[in-house]
Amino acid sequence: MNFEAIEKAAQLIAERTGRDHEVALVLGSGLGPYAERVPNQISIPYSDIPGFPVPRVEGHGGKIVSTKFGEGSALIFAGRVHFYEGWSLEELVFGVRTAVSSGCQTVILTNAAGGCGDGLEPGDLVLVSDHLNLTGQSALVGPNDERLGPRFPDMSTVYAEPLRQLTRKVGDSVGVSLKEGVYAWFTGPAYETPAEVEMARRLGADLVGMSTVPEAVAARHMGASVIGISLVTNLAAGIADSPLSHEEVTQAANSARERFTAVVDGLLHRLLD
Repeated sequence: MNFEAIEKAAQLIAERTGRDHEVALVLGSGLGPYAERVPNQISIPYSDIPGFPVPRVEGHGGKIVSTKFGEGSALIFAGRVHFYEGWSLEELVFGVRTAVSSGCQTVILTNAAGGCGDGLEPGDLVLVSDHLNLTGQSALVGPNDERLGPRFPDMSTVYAEPLRQLTRKVGDSVGVSLKEGVYAWFTGPAYETPAEVEMARRLGADLVGMSTVPEAVAARHMGASVIGISLVTNLAAGIADSPLSHEEVTQAANSARERFTAVVDGLLHRLLD
């Protein structure tokens, strides 16, 4: 963990935007177009920010968008990198750590996920209540810099109930029902096998995916609050009869865009006004 590199990246964002940011939003697979429609935006390509990894996967952009909602400002990450692309976990969480160093005390992590919990259907928006790290990997392994956070951070409330309650209220106010479940992180890039999905189900997972968990852990390590929102783009292997594909993920994200936008718009207004 390079504290100086994180601070340098945060300083560049402050200089380029001239804003103090309070909330960060990371957009998952197929959800990047949300960043194109926010008001008062200032964009910075990841490639302009020292230390920032640039996504290599279709459906993930590569820029930060600073936006103003009411009196406050948010940093929107249009695209994220994944462990399966070959990045180290330190590189993987660099963006989230930079956001917290930029003043973002709330981090909203969104993702496209396979649904394996009872009652979940493609198109559902699901609040993450907790997670399972099934990779055996952690961004906190190695020397700890106390300027970023403690050696042994508590993870008993990664996705705090008060913020989940706020998000549910926002959903109700815009007519979008939000379900709730546990997210299991697999490394990918191969989709999970039916046996792996069944294992995750037996361990308590409702959702399976390839992101979010390392970012959530890094944000909590630095003292930020986390909201997780999964879009169920498909039923996981062994639950659905058809083969899985990235195109299916993108199509489901497109069909859910209006509901996703309504919830995130409302949430940002509530957090920033």
